[in-house]
Amino acid sequence: MAYRENDTGTTQTKPLPKDTKKKDVNKEDLHAQLEEDLALKQHLELRVERIYDVDPEVQKVALESMRQEVRTSISSMTYVPKLLKFLRPHYRTLKAFYETMLDSGLKKYLADILSVLALTMSVEVKRESLKYRLLGSEGDICSWGHEYVRILAGEISQEYLMRQSEDAPVDDLMELVEQIVAFHMKHNAESEAVDLLMEVDDLDPLTEHVDITNFRKTCLYLTSAARYLPDPDDILFMDTAYSIYLVFYEFASALQIALFLDNLEHVCEVFTSCDDLLMKKQFCYILARQGINFELDDDMVEDDEDRELSQAIINNVKLSEGYLTLARDIEAMEPKCPEDVYKTHLLDGRAIAGANVDTARENLAATFVNAFVNAGFGKDRLMTDLADSSSDGSSGNWLFKNKEHAKISVVASLGMILLWDVNSGLAQIDKYLHSDDNYVIAGALLGVGLVNCSVTNDYDPALALLSEYINKEDSSIQIGAIMGLGIAYAGAQDEQILNSLIAILKHENVPHDVIAFTAISLGLVFVGSSNGEVAQAITDALTGRSVSELGQPLSRLLVLALGLIYLGKQEGMEATSEVSKSFSKKMRNYVDITLLSCAHAGTGNVLTVQKLLGHCSHLENAETSQGSAVLGIAMVAMAEEVGLEMSIRSLKHFLQYGEQKIRRAVPLALGLLCISNPKVNVMDTLSRLSHDTDLEVAMAAVISLGLIGAGTNNARIAGMLRNLSSFYYNVPGLLFCVRIAQGLVHMGKGLLTLNPYHSNRLLCSPTALAGLVTMLHACLDMKSIILGKYHFVLYYLVLAMKPRMLMTLDKNLEPISVPVRVGEAVDVVGHPGQPKTITGFQTHSTPVLLAAGERAELATEKYVPLSPILEGYVILVENTEYMEDN
Repeated sequence: MAYRENDTGTTQTKPLPKDTKKKDVNKEDLHAQLEEDLALKQHLELRVERIYDVDPEVQKVALESMRQEVRTSISSMTYVPKLLKFLRPHYRTLKAFYETMLDSGLKKYLADILSVLALTMSVEVKRESLKYRLLGSEGDICSWGHEYVRILAGEISQEYLMRQSEDAPVDDLMELVEQIVAFHMKHNAESEAVDLLMEVDDLDPLTEHVDITNFRKTCLYLTSAARYLPDPDDILFMDTAYSIYLVFYEFASALQIALFLDNLEHVCEVFTSCDDLLMKKQFCYILARQGINFELDDDMVEDDEDRELSQAIINNVKLSEGYLTLARDIEAMEPKCPEDVYKTHLLDGRAIAGANVDTARENLAATFVNAFVNAGFGKDRLMTDLADSSSDGSSGNWLFKNKEHAKISVVASLGMILLWDVNSGLAQIDKYLHSDDNYVIAGALLGVGLVNCSVTNDYDPALALLSEYINKEDSSIQIGAIMGLGIAYAGAQDEQILNSLIAILKHENVPHDVIAFTAISLGLVFVGSSNGEVAQAITDALTGRSVSELGQPLSRLLVLALGLIYLGKQEGMEATSEVSKSFSKKMRNYVDITLLSCAHAGTGNVLTVQKLLGHCSHLENAETSQGSAVLGIAMVAMAEEVGLEMSIRSLKHFLQYGEQKIRRAVPLALGLLCISNPKVNVMDTLSRLSHDTDLEVAMAAVISLGLIGAGTNNARIAGMLRNLSSFYYNVPGLLFCVRIAQGLVHMGKGLLTLNPYHSNRLLCSPTALAGLVTMLHACLDMKSIILGKYHFVLYYLVLAMKPRMLMTLDKNLEPISVPVRVGEAVDVVGHPGQPKTITGFQTHSTPVLLAAGERAELATEKYVPLSPILEGYVILVENTEYMEDN
């Protein structure tokens, strides 16, 4: 303790610093360290002097010892070693001495040392690490450490590009690549290995170096990187992942990649390569969710009975049964009426007083809300209750509260309520086919199509029923039957339907609206097929229309039908786009933009998005094609998260600076980008637009609020829509849109989704996307189509409706309840080790609901899932190595 006198004359104590002793110790350590560094520096300078020695033996000893010291110092490099710092001043002199040496083993040793010194000294463009590596001794380069190998890999990619441009040989580089890839694959750097092979345009060596410990991470990186690559590199990456999965018997993952590539030969190969019957049934559930038409043969499943059962899974025969099992489990079976959705008792008196401004439209809105909310449940309080209690075959009161074309949607709503339940649905709809009212018959025919949506039946009842009516004189009946066929057989590529519908397109004196719906049905049945005959028939129908007919709102469906033929096919539509040159400039632009959007839908192709953005930015394009271009941006960019977020930002710019037609399409594009995924920023934007001065922008925003919240029961969106119903109580058109949006938010009582993406967003169902796009294109002219007499196009959404569930099944395909963790999905691509794939999870018992961006994993080791992704139906088998804890 020290003492000192203060200003007042008194003394006070001043404590000594506590770390005085520590400082003394640190000084000693520092002194010892400096001496150690000095000794190392002198030692290295002595080694360098001996390298210049004329005696080869002295040279050899000096080079060998320095080479060993350098290798040891950088083998686990987390910072620049002192050895490299002390050798830096000698780099240039050693380089000069190297040039004077005769070719020998000693010269190669010096090249090895220079290659490492170049890590810290070399100018980047000279690539001296690689230069001296190629001149150095042969052997394993990987003993020089990860940092050295990583820098070499970077220089190799630059050197490879330069040699390719000069047509120089690259064999020496490829030898190094082989060594580096082997090193990376052994040391948990699979992503770096793939990146290097991508730079040198050769993925073949990868298959030699994958093993049971790293193949999953390698394939995950390949499939994730493929989304950011241009064609055909993306296909090559996916094919490589597919081959690796097959080698390691990961058949379910291989099947998902085969579906991504839309390669039915690969799908057949997966079935024939696998011997496990239960695993094949799991494949069938994956195929059913994708919604493609696929027939099993003897080679895929040998036993007739097993094949029949497996085919029934693909045909979604038991989809209704599984959906109702889920509903019963979470106690959602009680039918809801529109008032349960509107909740008008929570609003002020103004809205309630104005609720009956337009009774006919209010009843029509209630019909759609009732259909969406009770979709697939088989019971409701407006249609089925009355139908059950009505013995005389008339559907009683609700049907006759609606007039004319509204009856089409009313009767068709029965098909939505009985969705996927073919036997019961057809029995209840049949009575309406015998009505005297053409609108009722048309609605019944559309209802038949809705009931059969996504379900394939061996007896084809829908085709038998609807074929009788497609050539009737009454256009409403024709449209009902044709639209029903398109929905029931979407993606089926049925030749009989092709012949029937093409005959209508070629027939003279057919009303324009019938032609438009015929074209859309052909587009849906042959979606993504690139069928030239269908494309030609639709093109002929377009060229055969008069200018006044092409100016009608439904003409946009004719053009869209052409695009659906090439949905997701990228470069397959050149021949058809050539034909568009014969159209007027306005029509040609619309056809070209729609074809481009559909062909690249779900690809994430950046160049296509730029092209569409460019089309929107030119003022001379202020025409109908701009609305299609805005929707096209969403269709292309919805494939992956980064593109999706960037597109949302670009669309918000359009709201500030875009033309009126563009602003009207932006809310619909936002709705498609975030379908059944209520992102807060998009929700706020749409909420703001729902009060826009342009009524069409407001209507599009309201519908899109319903789309982003579809099937989520989102309380915030429900509250917004409730307030909007009060705000627009005396604007019938907007109130109708608000009601539709309310029905969508509560769709299937929160058990359904409209998202076409599944399997961790790897796969997109073409029929689901086609249904969404058709409905959105119709919404581009809301007043003429949705608010006109074609309101039933809203039923095209049924193509995208799927249960958002995880249901686990035992080996007998019976539901089994197991604990699962459900949480927010985490992107683990390229992460080392075994990172967690979900965060913020909760543990539930199956069946469970999965929201957008959520992922599930088993919370027990008692069972092993046959699918790598826990979505939809997943078969579990017992884990033979599992032992119960006491």
